[in-house]
Amino acid sequence: MARPRLDIGTFGDIWFDTEAAGRVVARTRYRDWDGRRRLVQASGTTEKTAERALKKKLAERSLFQPATGVLTPDSGFGELVDYWLEHLDLEGHLSTTTRQLYERNMRTLVMPVFRELTLREIGVARCDHFLKQQAKRSYNRAKQSRVVLRLAFALAVRHEILPRNPMDGVSRLRRPPSTPSALSPTEVNAIRAAILTWEAGRLGEPGPKPDGQLGAIIEVMLGTSARIGEVLALRRCDVDVTGAPPSVRIAGTIVSHSGEPVQRQDHPKTAKSRRSVAIPSFAAEAIRKRLVRMTDHAPDALLFSTREGTPLTTNNVRRQLRHVLQLAGITGVTPHMFRRTVATAINAEAGVELAAELLGHTDPKITIQHYIRRSEMVNPVTAELLDRVFTREPQ
Repeated sequence: MARPRLDIGTFGDIWFDTEAAGRVVARTRYRDWDGRRRLVQASGTTEKTAERALKKKLAERSLFQPATGVLTPDSGFGELVDYWLEHLDLEGHLSTTTRQLYERNMRTLVMPVFRELTLREIGVARCDHFLKQQAKRSYNRAKQSRVVLRLAFALAVRHEILPRNPMDGVSRLRRPPSTPSALSPTEVNAIRAAILTWEAGRLGEPGPKPDGQLGAIIEVMLGTSARIGEVLALRRCDVDVTGAPPSVRIAGTIVSHSGEPVQRQDHPKTAKSRRSVAIPSFAAEAIRKRLVRMTDHAPDALLFSTREGTPLTTNNVRRQLRHVLQLAGITGVTPHMFRRTVATAINAEAGVELAAELLGHTDPKITIQHYIRRSEMVNPVTAELLDRVFTREPQ
């Protein structure tokens, strides 16, 4: 009778021998991951128990493939993290900002919990429990932890260090319900008034007089829906205030990489984010005033910059805006809120498709979920319809 073909990770016929002490030994030839056949054996009081012990041993043996690289299932989690970060650099498809974000999230959110564990010890249950604990603190912490864990373990599976990704079995994260916050026209004008008062020097603060950039930045954000980094990356060559209509071209953003000076990146966040936007009169007027005050007339001169001509940082603008509004008793306003405010206004006037196009979104669902404040007012035409149906008859 022909013996069955042995594939990798399988075994052939089992045979039994009885030792002098009366114990039964079950033996078989097992084909390992390197393709070589090896003798594996286990013992028991009977042939059945010996066979079960042998099959259990074979199952454990086939659970993890011996790694051909520097890592094995018994390597520490920290070794996988270093290995993963090295491969991110070798692949080179991530932006520097995303690469630094992944490392920061891994080292600050995940490593404190998994540092002392081996890869073999990190299973679905442990990952699932960890993410639930993170979600209790914040949904965003859990989401960021899940992303880097999945990517690191996916590399371990691709490089045949682990047979499966434990993150594939964790339960789904459920985003808590939230409503995007947007400003009303009254609130926008209150913010404008607060900035105007501060820039006019009527708040009595010491230090150099404001140069008018903060107010212009806000007007451009309201007139374009652009992100704060995209507005700060505008150059002379990106603005046209003489055309009909006037317009700006969103073609870059400001980035701050760890250990490097702030710089202008020659593309915005996504491919579709590169766009030309017709701007309203209030934004065009703010840009005209800014162009008049600029001393650098080079086409690539930044519209908004420090006194030395270097890029403004997004964090400094956020900090300055927060400080000015707090002086006026206004809290809770961030630069990104202006982007949501524009999306909400355009959606109310012309629909979500145009709002998504203006924001540079590839999918209107993103605009709906994260940027548009839902109106609680039902269309008042319902009152007319109900009056028509249920009008009381004259008594």
